[in-house]
Formats: sequence, C-alpha cells, structure tokens
Amino acid sequence: MKQYTTQNLLIPPSPCPDDPGCVLSITPESAGWEYISFQVRKLAAGASWSFATGENELALVNLSGRYAVVSDKGTWSGIGGRMSPFEGAAHALYLPRRTAFTVTAEEAGEFAVTWCPTDEDHAPRLVRPEEVRVSLRGGDNVTRQINDLLPPGSPVHRLVLVEVYTPGGNWSSYPPHKHDVHAAGADGALLEADLEEVYYYRINPPEGYAFQRVYTDATCPLHRAGFPIDAVVTATDGCAVLVPEGYHPVVSAPGYTTYYLNVLAGSAQSLMARDDPRYSWVKETYRGGDDRLPLY
Repeated sequence: MKQYTTQNLLIPPSPCPDDPGCVLSITPESAGWEYISFQVRKLAAGASWSFATGENELALVNLSGRYAVVSDKGTWSGIGGRMSPFEGAAHALYLPRRTAFTVTAEEAGEFAVTWCPTDEDHAPRLVRPEEVRVSLRGGDNVTRQINDLLPPGSPVHRLVLVEVYTPGGNWSSYPPHKHDVHAAGADGALLEADLEEVYYYRINPPEGYAFQRVYTDATCPLHRAGFPIDAVVTATDGCAVLVPEGYHPVVSAPGYTTYYLNVLAGSAQSLMARDDPRYSWVKETYRGGDDRLPLY
C-alpha cells in the first residue's frame, strides 16, 4: 500500500518532454490505485492527437477550444466552444473500449481525457451542454453549482464525471464525505461505493487558490492498514488532487471562484458516500443559498 502525503496527493501541471501536448498526467501506477488514468492536453489550431482506448472506457471533456473527433465508432465535430470552464457547461464525449480515434483542434485549447478498465461494451455518446443537468447543492456558504456530465445512471460502466463551481469564501464537498468501502444495506441498496477520485482545478482569476483536506479515520481501509492520511493541499489553477480514500472537503479563497472537474471510478457507477458523522449536522442549519450561483 502507498503512504499518501501532502506532496504526493497534489499533482501540478508538468509538461512531458516526450509528449509535448500533455500538460498533466495521472496513471494508476503514479497514483497508487487501480482504475483512473487522467490527462490534460493542449492542441494548437489544426493540430491532432491520436489514441486508442484498448480495454478501457474513455471520456473527453473540453476545457477551452473546439474539437473534432474521428474514430472507428463515429465522427463528431464542434465539441466545445467555451473560452474557459467558467463560461458554460462542457461537452463530454464517451468512447467505449477498443476504439481508435483522433482529436483535431478546430480552435486551439485544452481538454481533459480520462479512462479506466472495463469488460463491458457501451455505445459512444456525445453529451452536449444543453443536455447537462445543472443544480445547486448545499446552502449558505456551502452552496455550490453542480454540472452532471456523466452522472450515476449514465449508460457507461464505471466512469462518473461532474463539474463543480464554488464561489469565493464557500465550502464544497462539505460536510466531509468519503467513498472508500463498497457497502450495501440489508435490502441490497448501495450505501457507499469504493471510488477513486481526481479533482482537476481551475481558478478564476487564475492567481487564486483553494484548500483541500484529505483525511481518513478508522472506517477507511488505508487507515486500518496503518497508512492513515491527513493532508491539507493548496490547489492552484491547473493542478489536480488525488483522493484515493478518506474525506475530502474544499474551501475557495475569497474573491476567487473555484472550478473542479471530478472524475470517479470504482466498484459502482455511483456517487454513494458517507458523511463524516461529526460534521453532518451542518446540513440541518442551512437557511438560504448564494445569489452568485448559478454562474450561467
């Protein structure tokens, strides 16, 4: 098992000399987990990137720019168009295993791409911004905006994709919750899924930051095995944070809006989680929302 610290939970942008278009990369080997691979890639107008999913399902999310994708499972154009994640919901292109494809930038920009192993076959699918369910969660200074790109119940195997916007001074992923044990009730209903998670951050304006705490307790497998986590990381524009296990609340610095793209995969295509029981009572105290949301 891996010992996680503040240093190795935070993944800064780091261009790869042998892959110039890749500006951030997470692999199961580097993360110390089983499922999620994640990259952020940059393409100049007219430039292309080719890849094959192999025995993985894969999703592409535009951050900025506009893209066309040609594959042996279909062709799509006009993916994207927003200048930044703060200007509207994303497109999300889902591709099944054993798909070869090429992404070409119709307009220069950046996109996220993520994949995880699967033994299931699902149809390719382009989720357009007008199809994305936008909702507000929490209340008071715990209000945040949720964009469901591939929510639970989507016709995929494992991947869950969510965009979250947290205004300055607000908390998110709060009360602290975890999803590191697969547990069902007596009736078979899922109570908690065992999920790996990536938080990919963008901040507006970009010199801002957020804090994220990742911590375990005696209910977490790593903690019981003698590898507890208790780390606070400073999330800046363009970095990612790993959540292998444990609770993981976020707070956005006043004056700055924090965006993160959540990628989750694990024992179920689900967001079932358990709150830290010490803090769950806060949900009963909310009296209002936040008139800064929704952003659009």
